[in-house]
Amino acid sequence: MQHEVKNPVDLLDKKGRIVEQGWARRPYWRYDRKRIHAPSWRIKEWDYYAVVNQKKGYAVTATMSDLGYGAMYALSYEDYTRKACAQQSAMAFFPKRMGFVSSSAFDQDISWANKDLRFAFVNKNGKRHILFASPSLVLPDGTKGLDVDLTLVQPSELESMNIATSWEKKRTAFYLNQKVNCMEATGRIRRGYAIEEVGPKEAWGVLDWGRGVWTYQNRWYWGSASGLVDGVRFGFNLGYGFSDRSPASENVLFYDGVIHKLDEISFHIPENSFLAPWTFTSNDDRLRLSFQPCVDRSSDINALVIKSVQHQVFGYFSGDTVLDDGRIIHLDHFPGFAEDVFNRW
Repeated sequence: MQHEVKNPVDLLDKKGRIVEQGWARRPYWRYDRKRIHAPSWRIKEWDYYAVVNQKKGYAVTATMSDLGYGAMYALSYEDYTRKACAQQSAMAFFPKRMGFVSSSAFDQDISWANKDLRFAFVNKNGKRHILFASPSLVLPDGTKGLDVDLTLVQPSELESMNIATSWEKKRTAFYLNQKVNCMEATGRIRRGYAIEEVGPKEAWGVLDWGRGVWTYQNRWYWGSASGLVDGVRFGFNLGYGFSDRSPASENVLFYDGVIHKLDEISFHIPENSFLAPWTFTSNDDRLRLSFQPCVDRSSDINALVIKSVQHQVFGYFSGDTVLDDGRIIHLDHFPGFAEDVFNRW
């Protein structure tokens, strides 16, 4: 079942359950924290950005997330050529609310900083200005210091993947998520004292916008890529394992700003190494991809009741995808990432 929601609707009813589960091409669900049937320290809100430079072979990521009992801030730099990454994070326990807005379509201006990290995410008039920096971060080439200042353009006609689902064992636990792929990124990146101008049609970004209340233990799989194929904007979002997906999956292709819906996807990850080649298949035979990993951005946190094992792997996709009208889009060394994450918190 792939139920598409086509009109604006309240996310939750008075009992804290999702009114209409499914997927959508626009952020139709109206999110209201007052309707959530869970203590405030269980509510999770986050904005995550990843920008991949298709021409030059690197990626940068930044996250600001309110986990209820704590706030997490993280940034990273992935070097596809050197097959290495650098990352830095910070966490504050029981912080004040961070000021996330209730819809990704609303204007937003949030920021945070300490002596090691600086973040600012500004959304206004279809442009997402993301700034993040770490003066002490040592990059894979040995350079010290990273400062990113990029603007991602989100045209009004650009469709996005939106999904609202709940958990089978606890229907007041919910997952509201939007993935905005294929946003062209321009601006500048400073590594040490060297400044790089990021020009048009070379770097592409994705926003992972999420709100929800999760069950205690989860494992999910997510894959994403954005860029140009034969001069046309193309990307995909693949994911499963998180919440009850019987109403809809989040598997889609993006072609020239329009979503082409896929059914179920399987990640075939080698058991012995995340850096060995992966494959991806779909049950409708509309996606067959190989994935050559370059960098495993990994972390392993185990603090009794809190445990998180994350492998976000950056690399290159090759293979075929099929649009709704039967056209085949062939990928050859197309940069992106895929992840396998286990969380208990």
